[in-house]
Amino acid sequence: MARTRPHAARRVRPATLPPELRHVHLNAAGIDVGAGSHYVALPPGRDPEGRDVREFGAFTTELHALADWLCRCGIETVAMESTGVYWIPLFELLAERGLAVRLVDPRQLKHVPGRKSDVLDCQWIQQLHTYGLLAAAFRPDAEICVLRSYLRQRAMLVTYAAHHIQHVQKALEQMNIKLTRVVSDVTGVTGLRIIRAILEGQRDPRALARLRDRRCRHDEATIARALEGTWREEHLFALRQAVELLDFYQQQLGACDREIEAVLGRFDDKTGGHPLAAKPRTTASHRTAPAFDARSHLHRLTGVDLTRLDGIDAHTALKIVAETGLDMSRWPTEKHFTSWLSLAPGTKVTGGTQRSGRTKPSANRAAAALRFAAQSLAHSRSALGAFFRRLQARLGTPKALTAAAHKLARLIYRLLKFGTEYVDQGEEYYQERYRSRLVASLTRRAHALGYTLLETADLAQASTES
Repeated sequence: MARTRPHAARRVRPATLPPELRHVHLNAAGIDVGAGSHYVALPPGRDPEGRDVREFGAFTTELHALADWLCRCGIETVAMESTGVYWIPLFELLAERGLAVRLVDPRQLKHVPGRKSDVLDCQWIQQLHTYGLLAAAFRPDAEICVLRSYLRQRAMLVTYAAHHIQHVQKALEQMNIKLTRVVSDVTGVTGLRIIRAILEGQRDPRALARLRDRRCRHDEATIARALEGTWREEHLFALRQAVELLDFYQQQLGACDREIEAVLGRFDDKTGGHPLAAKPRTTASHRTAPAFDARSHLHRLTGVDLTRLDGIDAHTALKIVAETGLDMSRWPTEKHFTSWLSLAPGTKVTGGTQRSGRTKPSANRAAAALRFAAQSLAHSRSALGAFFRRLQARLGTPKALTAAAHKLARLIYRLLKFGTEYVDQGEEYYQERYRSRLVASLTRRAHALGYTLLETADLAQASTES
């Protein structure tokens, strides 16, 4: 007699797949982007000719042919890997055609099953995108993308100009002109006056020293001693070319600033008629800061004054906005925002044990700007400054910088999302709150151990009465 399995032990097959296993994007394609060609994979049987994988060149006519082929095959969404800058023309063209393009971080695609080839890569991208397993990389709105391109171009020009400043210093040292010892900046007022006079043929140290600005710390005699050198022609030639290249990049920076200001003027006004308050603190303008009033433009396009945050000047705020955009709803909470910035603590847990809490490495430009802003909190007499110094004493400078950048990111998220103004409570307020929290924690611990925590004044009074 055959034995039957109990009813509770029988395997029941569901009529349909659970929601998490159903196809999310049925009309999805995957593209492996390259410098010379792009490999495109479609769902099986979608191409009338039976060619589910095709290779297209990188020329513009071939990109249009790629887009036409996707539209004929009924493709609605496309996933592609962000390879260098080769994805940008294809991304923009497919977006103009109405396709939902998803840019994917290469770290999500590095584990390709089987052998590695371009055909297998695009098929693997298509398969993962079909099942909704690819998270799109963040890309701000079109207006912000334009602003971001100009600011990145400006940052590149600043880097190139800095190289030529080093060339100026090298040429001076080769002639034993110790100008860097007597002026803080060779490209400042005094430094450039002296260098241009040298290039015009002036060799008298005393005559060159008389070109010093009245605010210069060293006197004419000290500067004159530093300007006695050997005027070799090859070093003068190198100095002349370095100064000419520096002047050229300064002109390019001016042209870039005018374009940035024009782009900022095209944003909608979100101030609601509220004027910009007076600058909360006086800070020296940085030499690489934009030549226009960036603070007023930022207030108009964001509706809040981000420079009220200690450590955040107008230039830093402009770089952060250009990288993150103005729509904070792209991140559900501030924790999602700081995680995207790679400023949130890591969660490496194995076997129920926290192995590491280090933040993941990232090349996020907004996070770099926030870390740079956090460095200025070391001497700030504000609540943020007190917070940074407390963590610096306990954890060290690197971890304190990350924690301060994390706090600045959370504050910026709240300002941009809710439109509220930041009010600094001051260093004393922060210290008092921290003391209150510390006393409350010690009181709880003492009570748990069966002790009573008393202040010094209460203890002295009790001993006197006894």
